[in-house]
Amino acid sequence: MLRNRIVSVALAAVVVTPLAPAAAEAAGKPVVTTGAPADVGQQTATLTGSVAPNGAPTTYSFQYGPTKLYGAATAAASTTTKVHVTAPVGGLAPATTYHYRLVAQNSHGTVMGTDHVLKTQRQPLGVTLVATPNPLLYGGGTTLAGTLTGTGNANRAVVLQGNPFPYTQGFANVGNSQLTDAQGNFAFPLLSVMLNTQYRVLMTDRPAVVSPIVTVGVAVRLSTHVRRHRLSRGARLRFTGIMRPARDGAPLAVQKFSRGAWRTIGTGITRHGGDGYSRYTKRVRIRHSGTFRVVIGVNDGNYLPNVGRSVHIRLHPR
Repeated sequence: MLRNRIVSVALAAVVVTPLAPAAAEAAGKPVVTTGAPADVGQQTATLTGSVAPNGAPTTYSFQYGPTKLYGAATAAASTTTKVHVTAPVGGLAPATTYHYRLVAQNSHGTVMGTDHVLKTQRQPLGVTLVATPNPLLYGGGTTLAGTLTGTGNANRAVVLQGNPFPYTQGFANVGNSQLTDAQGNFAFPLLSVMLNTQYRVLMTDRPAVVSPIVTVGVAVRLSTHVRRHRLSRGARLRFTGIMRPARDGAPLAVQKFSRGAWRTIGTGITRHGGDGYSRYTKRVRIRHSGTFRVVIGVNDGNYLPNVGRSVHIRLHPR
């Protein structure tokens, strides 16, 4: 009877005694994996990877740059759980290879992910063009300058082409081609432009690239002389001058500046003057002092109208 009681007590002790808990997993350095790049463009890309904190709060970021020295890094972020991470980066150069890796650290140390590479996409070639000055006076010069942009823009052959008014004969080369500089820049100086002309620049290599068309306007040259008859109220002014190139029959207007605007006080036309020029004469009567000018219009599309110099006339009281 006593023995049975002892066995029962022993069995009871075995059942109620809890098992010792398993030892907790020790924390350590984070586990880092650098992933493949995503959404790679001409100047942007998305870097990917994963971070496992391994039991301790962890911060992480991507290092990237043109070599394994990197030189740039994304903003640091933190996690306490295993995460898949992405980071968009910008300001990259087109058609360029970049190295990158994911780096994480916690209280137990820093871990560098493996080095990966990506190559940004090529930037398509394009070309800009501007004329300075524009417009210009008849027979004057200008410079057509611009930049060939995109991957492989240095030392590329470009040629200037022109198409004079009425813009129906088509574009033809103007002078010799030239090479762009290391930044893709070029300039074509023109000593003389004789009438309104469209210009463009063509890259002769493959793939062919054509600039937008720039129309250079050529304004007629106009001289103005004034002869005064009496300088009191009711005076007569005689405006004379010449216009180059010759455009006989072009309309002209004598204008006075009044109340903030130019107002026409007389009209006329140009007449034949000589080889390469037309002349004009116009008399007007004025009653008050003021500033005057002559405007000549050209309506055939070859040239732009122009304005002569302003002349101030002061009348003396009688």
